[in-house]
Amino acid sequence: MYGVKDQLRAELDQIEADGLTKRERLNTTPQSSHIATTQGEALNFCANNYLGLADHPEIVAAARDALDTWGFGMASVRFICGTQTQHRDLERLIADFVGTEDSILFPSCFDANGGIFEVLLGAEDAVVSDELNHASIIDGVRLSKAQRFRYRNRDMDDLRAQLEAARDKGARRTLIVTDGAFSMDGYLAPLEQICDLAEEFGAMVMVDDSHATGFIGENGRGSHEACGVMDRVDIVTGTLGKALGGGSGGFVASAQEVVDLLKQRARPYLFSNAVAPSVVAGSMKAIQLARDSDEPRRVLRRNAELFRTLMTEAGFELLPGEHAIVPVMFPGEDGARTASQVADAMLARGVYVIAFSYPVVPKGRARIRVQLSAAHSEQDVRTCVEAFVAARDEVG
Repeated sequence: MYGVKDQLRAELDQIEADGLTKRERLNTTPQSSHIATTQGEALNFCANNYLGLADHPEIVAAARDALDTWGFGMASVRFICGTQTQHRDLERLIADFVGTEDSILFPSCFDANGGIFEVLLGAEDAVVSDELNHASIIDGVRLSKAQRFRYRNRDMDDLRAQLEAARDKGARRTLIVTDGAFSMDGYLAPLEQICDLAEEFGAMVMVDDSHATGFIGENGRGSHEACGVMDRVDIVTGTLGKALGGGSGGFVASAQEVVDLLKQRARPYLFSNAVAPSVVAGSMKAIQLARDSDEPRRVLRRNAELFRTLMTEAGFELLPGEHAIVPVMFPGEDGARTASQVADAMLARGVYVIAFSYPVVPKGRARIRVQLSAAHSEQDVRTCVEAFVAARDEVG
């Protein structure tokens, strides 16, 4: 490490000087709409806890019971001795919920996206990816030998152009991949138009629905339900770590042949321990709760609408949309620093939000990403807006 530590310190110092240092705040309570940190109690508006299930008593009870019934950990990968009957029960439940033949569990959705492309696509194939897709998709595509094409975010004219380019290159298989809901913007992908183009060009469609499964669509089954294309999307990936209880684990849901081949060749599946028993049990209960009750989704939509209305009235710049992700924008060269200062000022007022800046989002497009939850009350939402106004006045 001789000399390297000094180089790394200089890089860290530059990140700090640019106002881009990401600091981890320490929570001292379970994840919820109201939490405590080492800096005091706070309203939490930056978790992916969309349905408020992270501390739901029935989920906690299911996970606790699983510790007694199934043990703490699997200490094995799935194909050796790491598969319990409840793992298969959860996979069938996921498939039924999102509308596919089967599903396969991974340690995370990052691993799911990291393992699928090199299994399905070879050098003679093509992947056409939205430019704002999640980092896990970008990394997964890099691991494959497929020809790579990228289209501008939600731009169907550019998608057509890239599909034409893939066809002209003689691609055997073509896979269009998109986030169902884009995590930094809260926009939904135009899946109906994407499926239309896929059918025209004989391509497959893959959707990462990590920020949609459980609460987007009439029954919470995802962005493909919201767009009316559940029977036209070929592959759905998603996570158990957001709306569905907020634990860990991810999945690929698709045709039986896709799932079966992933079990044979997907490296993150073959070489990672199985999802822990308590997480499996808690996740099954979370899916059942999301499936069987519409009320949390109604509350979530109401909270998001109220927040957007109040923030607009207060003069803040928001990205448009209906998602529970509401980006509050701080554009320009100084936007990153301002967003970070506003977030710190809000925490001092008991409201926990996080600022995002380059390289997580494009330069000049800094933001505070507010995430509403069904666990928030109307007063919680109003308190958040009041903190935004006060912090803006303080920072200037």
